[in-house]
This record gives sequence, structure tokens and C-alpha cells, in this order.
Amino acid sequence: MKFHRVLAIPVLVATAALTLTACGSDDKASSDTVVRIGTTDKDKAWDVFEQRAKDKGITLKITNFSDYQQPNLALSQRQIDVNLFQHLQFLGAYNVANNDTLTPIGSTYIVPLGLYSKKHKAVADIPQGAEIAIPNDPTNQARALFVLQAAGLLKLSSDTKAPSPADIDKGASKVRVTPVDAAQTALSLASVDGSVINNTFLDRSGIDPNSALYKDDPNNPAAEPYINALVTRAEDKNDPKLLQLVELWHDPAVQQAHSEVTKGTAVEVRRTGAELEQILQRVQQTIRDGK
Repeated sequence: MKFHRVLAIPVLVATAALTLTACGSDDKASSDTVVRIGTTDKDKAWDVFEQRAKDKGITLKITNFSDYQQPNLALSQRQIDVNLFQHLQFLGAYNVANNDTLTPIGSTYIVPLGLYSKKHKAVADIPQGAEIAIPNDPTNQARALFVLQAAGLLKLSSDTKAPSPADIDKGASKVRVTPVDAAQTALSLASVDGSVINNTFLDRSGIDPNSALYKDDPNNPAAEPYINALVTRAEDKNDPKLLQLVELWHDPAVQQAHSEVTKGTAVEVRRTGAELEQILQRVQQTIRDGK
């Protein structure tokens, strides 16, 4: 994935043991805890999340990154305290590649990954040799290939859990794929037969998520690696203020706003940090084994 210019990242201020800081004024905010949180998806649901946190004495200092690669780097480098933007498969790939131990502390939601088209109204209408754009980052690319295989548009030549275009059986496949930057999958829609697009870029491009020709099933146990989570450094996973953010994300007002943003496609998931760590360990082992 290519890197884009990133919004200004808060400079780390020396504190005691924790990176969470308190405001120093004499007004109500003086008792608030400041939590630096990173995302790539700040929308109106985040406005509600921010207000609910404020009601509980937590001031969120939000950095909205323009690149998927930045929030984990910022977290590891202590420029933020927690992030919320990724599923466990993406986190596992990051940890393995960087020998890091970033840790999920609570689940948020899972969204189906869908195939969209401006040229065709059904999967059956997609012709032989059609071009399909897919995300080029390894985790979303693998999931996109599974979506296309489940839709009957291609066949993978191996049973790897992390396929790439090299694993496509071209002779047995109906379509050919073109990996592009995840942000470009929606922008490419007019020039290709179809695109597998992450929810993040549907809203930005004005694409109705309910218009997908095909989606994977978020309730399938095989979808566990695609559960999104709040993530922090391993040593901070039991911090009570960070754990409180997990509960605040599941506040009914936040969930209602998130449902409106995702047009009802996001499925709320409640898993503990311990459960998520077990899934993450399996994901990371699979990645290390190269299967």
C-alpha cells in the first residue's frame, strides 16, 4: 500500500508510567482523562463516541490518519494510546511483519466485504475475462479473493488461508483481478467490471453498501479474523480508561450513529480482549506458517 500524507500526529509528552494524561485547567476538564486515539474512519459516529466519552470524564484526542499503515506505527511509537480502525487479520499481519505485540482489548463490529459494479446488475451478468479491482494490501486482498471465489468468479489453486493473485487458477476462473490501493477500488469502479470495496471507501464515494452484487457472511465463524477491535500496546491492555472505551463504543447512541453511517451493514460484535487475543494468536501463527 502506498503511503499518503498523514495528518499531524500529536507529539508525545513525557508522563509518568502511563501515556494517558490529565488536563491542567481549573474548569470541569481539569478532572478529565485525555486519551489519544487514532483511526482512519472519523465520521459522525465518532462525534457521538467522543461525546459519550466526555460524559464519562474522558477527553478523546482523535487523530484521523489518511493511510492504513500509520495508526499502528503511531501506537507502537507511543504517539497515540489506542487505535480503532482495523480487523484482527490486519493487526496480525502488522505484528508479524514488525515483530510487535499490539493487543486487542475489545471488539467493535464486523462488516461484510462486498463486490460492486456499475456495469453489471448481478454476478451472473459478469462476463468471461472481466476485470475486477481488489485491494492490494495483503490482508484485504486475501479476503477479496475469497469473496470472488465464493461468488463463483474465480478458483484458487491452493488451500492457503492468505492467498494472493499468484494462487489463482486462471484456467478455471471467469475473471481476472487487478490489485490497486484500497482507496482506489471505489474510484476504479467506472473503468472496471467490478470492484471489491471496503466499507470505509463506500461512504466516501457515495456508494450504497446495500448495492453489493455479493458479500461474505460476517456471522460465519470463518469471519472471526475480520472482527474489528480497539487496540493498544500489550502493557496497557488492562488500563481501566481504555477498557471503558470498549463499553462506550457499544453505547446505544454510538451504535445507532454507526448503523446510520454504515447503512445497517455493520454487525455489532461483543468479544472480550482475552477471546480476541486467542483469535489473533491463531491468525499470527497462520501467517508465520505461510499457510
